[in-house]
This record gives sequence, C-alpha cells and structure tokens, in this order.
Amino acid sequence: MGDHAEDRPDYDPEHIDVPTDAPPLRSTAPQSDFTLGQVGVGLLVTIVGLVVTMGLPFVLA
Repeated sequence: MGDHAEDRPDYDPEHIDVPTDAPPLRSTAPQSDFTLGQVGVGLLVTIVGLVVTMGLPFVLA
C-alpha cells in the first residue's frame, strides 16, 4: 500500500476503537465572519471584472 502501512493496526471488527477527541473545527468562507471593508473590496473586484468583460469589448467594437 504505502510506506506507512506497518504503522496502522490491524482492523478488528470485534474491538473498534473510537477516537476520544473530537476532530478540529474547520473554518470555511460561508461561516466565517467578514468585515465591511472586505465586502467593499469584493464589490470593487466585481465592478472591475464587469467593466473589463462587458465594457472593454463594447469600446473596442
């Protein structure tokens, strides 16, 4: 399998060891707090992107 196969204990369905610690909490973007400044930067990036994708071809046409 891999280099660490010997580190893993054999699976025994009669004696299942459940971890005692809870897994670490993950932080993902939709659940994270954000500031009004970050919202402003996102809005600015959106506006610049729309100008480049819509306005630039219109000007060059």
